[in-house]
Amino acid sequence: LLAAGIGRGDRVVLQLPNVAEFFEVLFALFRIGALPVFALPAHRDTEITHFCVLSEAVAYVVADVHEGYDYRDLATRVRANAPTLRHVFVVGDPGEHTPLAEVPREPVPHDEPAPGDLAFLQLSGGSTGVPKLIPRTHDDYLYSVRASDEICAVDEDSVHLVTLPAAHNFPLSSPGSLGTLAAGGRVVLCPRPDPDTAFPLIERERVTHTGLVPPLALVWTEAAASTPYDLSSLRVLLVGGAKFSEAAARRVRPALGCALQQVFGMAEGLVNYTRLDDDEETVVTTQGRPICPDDEIRVVDDDDRDVAPGETGHLLTRGPYTIRGYWRAPEHNARSFTADGFYRTGDLVRLTGSGHLVVEGRSKDQINRGGEKIAAEEVENVILGHPAVHDVSVVAVPDDYLGERSCAYVILRRGAELRAAALRRFVRERGLAAYKVPDRVEFVDAFPHTGVGKVSKRDLRTTAADSASAPHGPHD
Repeated sequence: LLAAGIGRGDRVVLQLPNVAEFFEVLFALFRIGALPVFALPAHRDTEITHFCVLSEAVAYVVADVHEGYDYRDLATRVRANAPTLRHVFVVGDPGEHTPLAEVPREPVPHDEPAPGDLAFLQLSGGSTGVPKLIPRTHDDYLYSVRASDEICAVDEDSVHLVTLPAAHNFPLSSPGSLGTLAAGGRVVLCPRPDPDTAFPLIERERVTHTGLVPPLALVWTEAAASTPYDLSSLRVLLVGGAKFSEAAARRVRPALGCALQQVFGMAEGLVNYTRLDDDEETVVTTQGRPICPDDEIRVVDDDDRDVAPGETGHLLTRGPYTIRGYWRAPEHNARSFTADGFYRTGDLVRLTGSGHLVVEGRSKDQINRGGEKIAAEEVENVILGHPAVHDVSVVAVPDDYLGERSCAYVILRRGAELRAAALRRFVRERGLAAYKVPDRVEFVDAFPHTGVGKVSKRDLRTTAADSASAPHGPHD
């Protein structure tokens, strides 16, 4: 990479599936002090172009084709709109781009980065449009990884199965692939997270740890009863990325025969785990407590006043491995951090007497679809581009499987006609990731409003929840 002119401080957008090349490139970038920008396989034109332009990326690393999607064509389109992009490296058949396999592999003399230097740019969940970039340093992230290893009993005998996209913060560091490698353990890459793919790997590789989002954990617990594969090596299942219901959490140990650890973390820093020696009720009813004694937690009301113990409020946090600001986003930073440096996580929580957090929901306008975060504003802006649409409001709908799904309430222009399927197609064609396409579309004549005239998303969410189990007509 140095020979290709990529050096300290340069940004490289890394969008690879769960393949060994992800780690080869990642560690090469770490070594030379260049910054990976972690993109997910589901991201498309809108997101990737934004990452390349915002980070002023000099290179973009992709697979040739994955799950039927040709990333080389995506790279060609992105390159036309990202003026700083000099290189596109492709794992596999490169098409018109540069094959990663032809990048020189002979070591080149270089200076090592300092512990306090930036290591990479991770993606925020994004509650106000496309994701923000989160700057993490080598020392803050390594602290989080090492603390996670100790809490999750990861050592040189551990075998971690990476089932979620490798670039996600959760499978990367909680304790994930980096934690396992740091402890001297072994990492197994799973191309897909379904039981038919994962269970044979657990048996063959004697997997001890893995991490799942709640919908997948439910699928695994149901599949375990009839699987012919030996899952007895599995010691710890970590579940995070979205709230895991108490009923679902109680199924894990009987179904999979392993300990459950709930994880509540964020790419911005703060990580909480239930502990392996916590009692069963704590494990199934809370989302854990912080990894560091220096993590500061406040639970506040709408006016930033501390709520009474045990009451629900907005989570604020400050600590040694939590960021002080997003990358090149001063206006967003002014909203997301208090004057004394506490990060507004956007989560509604309550704090138990034992110091464990219980997540009650989100205060930001964000939908958590099985661990994938959807910014309502981003989807609304795309839908508003349709000539038949007068106004739109996208809200979360409770869902037993995914936790939440999305519902778009749409007001059409006078005299216009539009079907839900056509609107969904319109959103897909605008280059958004597939998980952001609304699960439901409801056409309405007007929106409910608050006393100050704003659209009342609270009322829309209530309406959507009430109708979630009702049969829907052909418009939906």
